[in-house]
Amino acid sequence: MSSWQSVRSRRGFLGGLAVGAFALGSRGGFAGEVARTPAQMEGPFYPDKLPLDTDNDLIVVNDALTPAVGEITHLSGRILDARGEPLRNAIVEIWQVDGHGAYLHSRSGNADKRDGNFQGFGRFLTGSTGEYYFRTVKPIPYPGRTPHIHFAVKHKGNEDFITQCYIKGHPGNERDGVLRAIRDAAARELVMVDFAPLPRSKIGELQARFDIVLGYTPEA
Repeated sequence: MSSWQSVRSRRGFLGGLAVGAFALGSRGGFAGEVARTPAQMEGPFYPDKLPLDTDNDLIVVNDALTPAVGEITHLSGRILDARGEPLRNAIVEIWQVDGHGAYLHSRSGNADKRDGNFQGFGRFLTGSTGEYYFRTVKPIPYPGRTPHIHFAVKHKGNEDFITQCYIKGHPGNERDGVLRAIRDAAARELVMVDFAPLPRSKIGELQARFDIVLGYTPEA
């Protein structure tokens, strides 16, 4: 599947895992003011040539049999508007380094070591509950950066929203200039994510949840 309109993984079992991930991390209703996710820089390594495969399963490219190197992570969350309401028909994009620390970009510092079995980029279109889901690998450090995953949220009629999520408690966080540019400590916590063991996984998979609250309310 190479079209961003597709919201289903090529493998049916991912849908079941996604539902489980959403159930584990879903919040209740929102009341009053909602804390908005801090926007961050896009960075220089948004893919300069998108892969033919842009679905939400980043650890297998097309129908290859060999998976990507790294700790498999089921990454989920919701896209919410400024009132805390789910945002439907939002395109969620992620991109990150592979298990060797290389981006899917021609100018990545160690492009010669890039894992050809890692998609490096994925898209998901949200439904009525605002949920998204990706199967990826736990991020590792890149020279000068703490581990992180880039996010872009695109919604018709609104400016693209760019941010990044980070591994909660990682020692590199204190030295990362991009992260520390979020001056408010409470706001920084909003981009921190637990990468926790997935219950009953026999192969050491992880789960992570990152809800994104945008600074606008779409027009009805």
